[in-house]
Amino acid sequence: MDIDFPFHFDGRGRTAETGYADHILDLIEQLLFTTPGERVMRPDFGCGLLDLVFEPDSPELAAAVQVSAEGSLQRWLGDLITVQSLEVTAEESTLRIEIGYVILATGERREDVIRGRAA
Repeated sequence: MDIDFPFHFDGRGRTAETGYADHILDLIEQLLFTTPGERVMRPDFGCGLLDLVFEPDSPELAAAVQVSAEGSLQRWLGDLITVQSLEVTAEESTLRIEIGYVILATGERREDVIRGRAA
């Protein structure tokens, strides 16, 4: 079992745990929504997608977001997953990320939707 994200306690008062597949999804979410420079010992970790929520929508921005997110996923999580599809859309102050990937350790194929809101 792995520690659940965000960190919290379970009903027994212990650190909440989660299964491996959900842990991988937690790692993807952390990577996509962490702004580069936010982590002290890893200043280039992250993708910073939430910074783009209020940018004007354009094909160029969509392409840049796609490349940035795929590059970050490959660099930081490439030893855990293989990304098969990734689509990022902005809807008012919310980002919607549809991601299809294979968990390398188990061969499990997953398709998840992650939503992030600007603060």
